Order: sequence, then C-alpha cells, then structure tokens
Amino acid sequence: MTLLTIWPDDDPATVLTRTEDGETIADELKQLGVRFERWPVVENLPAAPTSEEVLAAYEPYVARVVENEGYLLVDALHMTPEDTEEWRTKAAEARQKFLNEHTHDDDEDRFFARGAGVFYLHANDKVHAVLCEAGDLLSVPANTTHWFDMGTRPDYVAIRFFHDEDGWVGNFTGARPADIFPDFDTLSAGRG
Repeated sequence: MTLLTIWPDDDPATVLTRTEDGETIADELKQLGVRFERWPVVENLPAAPTSEEVLAAYEPYVARVVENEGYLLVDALHMTPEDTEEWRTKAAEARQKFLNEHTHDDDEDRFFARGAGVFYLHANDKVHAVLCEAGDLLSVPANTTHWFDMGTRPDYVAIRFFHDEDGWVGNFTGARPADIFPDFDTLSAGRG
C-alpha cells in the first residue's frame, strides 16, 4: 500500500500525518495540485522489461493519460538489481542525483508498474513523502519543489510521461533536505 507521511519542513522528528488510506492520500495531495491514482497491476512483466513491453501492458491507461494531459513522449524504465559492481555504481549515482531538491518546468507523471520509490514534495512549509508502490500514478505539477529516493537497492519499473521531447530536465535548488528526512529504506522498514 501507498504511504503518505507529512512533516514540518524544519522538523523531521514531528510527524503531522501518516496514512496508507488511498482516499486520504488523494485528498491531501489534491491540496497541492498533485494527482494520485491507482491502476490494476499487470503481474506478468519480465524481470527486466523493455519500455515497449511495459507500455503495451498498460496501453489503455497510458492512452487515457496521454489523451487527457497531452503528453508527447512516454517511456518506461527499470532499475533491476544485479550483483555487479557496475550496477551498484550506476544505482548509487542515479540515487544521489535525484536526492537533490529540484523542480521541473513540466509536470512529472510517474506510474509504478513494479517496485517502489518515494517522492518528497516540499510545499507550504511541509514535506509530504509519498511512498509509491506498484499500481500508483503520481502527477507532480510543474514547478513543485521535490526530490526522489529509490533506496540503496533500487528495484522498480516506472512509466514516465513528458510534454517535451527533451524528457527529464531538473532545475536544482541547491538545497538537500533529503539529508535530514527519513529516506526510502527507513520509511519502507518502518511499515506494518
């Protein structure tokens, strides 16, 4: 299940909200202009799927989002753990990049077909951590300050939607609140 945790942006020790209730999560995020949906999960994706395989599996849902939101570019990527030094280096570098707080000139829509990741939305003097899991679509509006954590051993498949053919372009703020807030591994381990 998806997990939403909200803290004051200057006090990661004080939890204001912690919920796995989908309606509550959607309502809280809607106040930030963030769209949250759940789609049925396709269970038979290959371990390391191609972008085409993922997009074909979710074609009706992807088509609806593209039609409603006017996206020009849609792809899928995966981070599938491998027991190699090359993979561990690639995963660590990718994680560090996305832990830096940033914005985008475009909306950031992500659907998790497998695995999990946490979007941290920094708005209204609060940090909203949305631990997304398979079946979750999160649409972060353009110019929303945020960061993303995929954990120390990333394992996910995500569909990405773009209005611009340049794809993912981050405008980094220079701040790194990720260093003081609970990370993906901590949030995942503290569930249940």
